Amino acid sequence: MAGFEFFNEETQILEKEIVRLGMALGIDWSDEAQVRALAKEALAHGAKEINESAKHATDYSLRAKAELFGLAALMFRIMEKSADGGVLTHGGPAWKAFGRALWEESTNA
Repeated sequence: MAGFEFFNEETQILEKEIVRLGMALGIDWSDEAQVRALAKEALAHGAKEINESAKHATDYSLRAKAELFGLAALMFRIMEKSADGGVLTHGGPAWKAFGRALWEESTNA
């Protein structure tokens, strides 16, 4: 089963949430520079954003970023677990754009 591309219900749900949060934040997933900047922020301040969002429940953009950054971590765990099983798992366009940007930013750090 190695190399099989897998886009199951969980990845579809996760993709929808990434798209939804991107809309709330005004993210254009086809704008590579914008997505790279978001990825850079996620890698540099992800945990901080999550902690701060808990303190400022009315700051909806901060909450959306915190949720998006948490989904990014979940996205990578799903891909890691499936890869361990010899399965290639990915979501749709937003997932791929954000995942690629996160990967590129993490390797340039």
